[in-house]
Amino acid sequence: METMNRNQVIQEISQLLSGGGFETSQVYYQSCFDMAARKKLLLILLKVLVNIDSVNEAHVQEIRKVASTFLASPLVVGIKSKTHKLEEDVVYERHGLPVIGIDTLKNIILYDEYPEFLADRGGYYVNINGNILREYREEYSLSLKDLADLAHVSRETIYKYENDMVRANPETAMILEDILNMKITVDIDLFNIKSDKTDFNKINSDNSINNEKTKDLANLGFGVLETKSTPFDALAIEKGLNDYSTEENPLIASLDSNRPEKTLHKMAISLKDLSLITDSDSFFIVNNKKIKDSLDGIPVIKSWELKEAEDSKEFLNLVKERRDN
Repeated sequence: METMNRNQVIQEISQLLSGGGFETSQVYYQSCFDMAARKKLLLILLKVLVNIDSVNEAHVQEIRKVASTFLASPLVVGIKSKTHKLEEDVVYERHGLPVIGIDTLKNIILYDEYPEFLADRGGYYVNINGNILREYREEYSLSLKDLADLAHVSRETIYKYENDMVRANPETAMILEDILNMKITVDIDLFNIKSDKTDFNKINSDNSINNEKTKDLANLGFGVLETKSTPFDALAIEKGLNDYSTEENPLIASLDSNRPEKTLHKMAISLKDLSLITDSDSFFIVNNKKIKDSLDGIPVIKSWELKEAEDSKEFLNLVKERRDN
């Protein structure tokens, strides 16, 4: 495994996900995430690295931003750190993102077996289900001190475990499980670690927007989130008049900066692919009059058409019309 290069690792992960029933995207080179994968309602954005210590903090922030918009789960998969190979059944962390090895991913995807151990400074830790610990302690008629003495920890430590205030080292957890004859550790469901979805009603409310096309979309009534190091330039959602629907998928936008048509065709492949995976519509906004109304099935809106649209409804109708044609 150590001799594999990054492209080989990406290929192996793509095959693993496909074998596990996931629909996978193409690889987005020079993007903050390398691929997207969907299985039913689960959407994952993956960053693949050989050495997890090479993760780019700016890319991490971008992945988190995009993932929260799509209600996706961001995940880094790697081979090693600077000092050792990533261990199976262990979750690491870099800049706030969960990191796992390929064997751990395989256990999750193929066998529905989630890791228990968290790697942190000072060693490995596990999470304890405080309610189960309390329930079985009381069933055995043990006081906090009784159980603490048996497990060779303090009464305060048992109290903190029962109230989900601290993590435990694996050795202590094993002793407690032996005493109570019950599993009390909690598997780490990496795909439930999500940020709150971006509220597009609250963005673009200042004067920090620099892109003219972003401003035009905002003026039509869209919340627009500009991105960097992604296969697109922005994500947009029509702002609600009264409330914000967390069920609405964002629009994926390419805001042409006078890119050559050949480059736009390459982008269209990624936009179409990502639209299928995320179940979202995508579109181009271009300045070039010579470009037709769609590129490889992706609607093309001219910049002056964007300016002439009266509101978001009219703009969305135009996108739908060109997508259907």
